[in-house]
Amino acid sequence: MTLTRLQPPDWPAPKGYANGMLGRGRMVLVGGQVGWDAAGRFPAGFVAQTEQALRNILAVLAEAGAGPERIGRLTWYVTDIAEYRDSLAALGPVYRAVMGRHYPAMTLVQVAALVEPEARVEIEATAILPD
Repeated sequence: MTLTRLQPPDWPAPKGYANGMLGRGRMVLVGGQVGWDAAGRFPAGFVAQTEQALRNILAVLAEAGAGPERIGRLTWYVTDIAEYRDSLAALGPVYRAVMGRHYPAMTLVQVAALVEPEARVEIEATAILPD
């Protein structure tokens, strides 16, 4: 089972995400992951926290026997949209190092705060595994 990207033919091609994904199977819902390690320590900086949050998502998915290629959707919550935009050049290589070249449907929104005061980003994932 693979996920299929959904792209209306007259829309511009997205960069770094998909407009939609089609899949069938068992769902894995990964709650929002912040950028702390297993000991609850946050690295310094937005990019480092994003990398750790993505690694945390993959650790949860591994419990279901899945990897990044099964992710159909990521929802990102950031505390500073300008910080996100200013980090785009550094985020690309970090994202690919963790997730490969799999770009699911994504949403990114700025929020006033996250539950952990040190957190700069929180990411939740929806994955689809074969039946």
